[in-house]
Amino acid sequence: MSNQFDRLFEKDVAISGIGQSEVGRPSSKSAMRLTVDACLEAIADAGLERSDIDGVACWPGDNNNGNSFSPVGPSALKSVLGLDVNWFGGGYEGPGPLTGLINGAMAIATGLCRHVLVFRTITESTGRLTDKTAGALSNKTVGRDTSYFWQWHTPFNVHSGINLMALYAQRHFHEYGTTSEQLGQIAINARRNAAVNPKAVYRTPLTLDDYMASRMISSPLRMLDCDVHCDASTAIILSRVDAAKDGPNPPIRIEAIGAALNQPWSWDQISLTEMATFDVARMMWSRTDLKPSDVGSAQLYDGFSILTMIWLEALGLCGRGESGAFVEGGQRIARDGILPLNTNGGQLSGGRTHGLGYVHEACLQLWGRAGERQVAPHQVAVTAAGGGPLGGSLLLVRD
Repeated sequence: MSNQFDRLFEKDVAISGIGQSEVGRPSSKSAMRLTVDACLEAIADAGLERSDIDGVACWPGDNNNGNSFSPVGPSALKSVLGLDVNWFGGGYEGPGPLTGLINGAMAIATGLCRHVLVFRTITESTGRLTDKTAGALSNKTVGRDTSYFWQWHTPFNVHSGINLMALYAQRHFHEYGTTSEQLGQIAINARRNAAVNPKAVYRTPLTLDDYMASRMISSPLRMLDCDVHCDASTAIILSRVDAAKDGPNPPIRIEAIGAALNQPWSWDQISLTEMATFDVARMMWSRTDLKPSDVGSAQLYDGFSILTMIWLEALGLCGRGESGAFVEGGQRIARDGILPLNTNGGQLSGGRTHGLGYVHEACLQLWGRAGERQVAPHQVAVTAAGGGPLGGSLLLVRD
């Protein structure tokens, strides 16, 4: 470990409980009902009462008056659950889908809170019932076309995230010789794992032929390279390590956080084969004595399959430019492989829970509670989420 700081505060924080609502496509429950289901389950899982919660965090918060991308924020949840808190927060600007966890951990580490409830709710499946363009970049936030950044994209027909992700994939193919057959293993592995996840959206078998036959959306990315919209909420309880030791679950410590961005906040004026991921990973590994070889499972963002490949390289789980060869055939990333990957089906087949779903699954695996999809016992897991300029990672350790 090589770090400029005398003390690394995240080591004072642990995950003590987790919860998740049903994953529907769509769900008949309201966004708030899904949120309450997940949060009450997480509080109970940590052995706590609502009165014990003194902090609330999420990302990106209620950023557009109930928009399906994030229909519930901390203010509304605080009122519904009747929480008395010392601190609460949410908002879009930050290191991506794990921002709520990172901010919550810092609130505990700096002494503001003892137990922080972190949640993420998304109802994009319901949103698409009434507006098929609900996921378009120009629709996600009011005024986005004239915002700081999107004014340079949406007027020129960059209407979907896949148009940007395709740039990363095409460049990776060009620089490293990555093939569609290799990339397809991310989706195939996800589907194989989703088959033994009762909550997963897609559970029917998927072959390489099926993948190659799927519709091209933005070359070289196909429909099966895209995650699946759903309605769901996931909640995580963060606690001070000393407080977590009194709970029913062995504490899962936050060993290290990655949240750096050492280049412009941009989706295209950055390294197309790195994005923010390498900055994030360098920061995380600088804050621990553990190494990539210590990782027993990896839950890595698969909003689009190419992002998983780039995270594998950034985190040092394979060599730079070697993710294609690493995943080829699917054996290394299978549940019985050397690096079990996205063991709940990820977002490609499990459902787009958008960040916290990866942490939820990492905890289930570390606690040995993943049921039929449980992998070999291990003590260290890594989670990472985001693409483009958005990126965050957590190194989790069960002592």
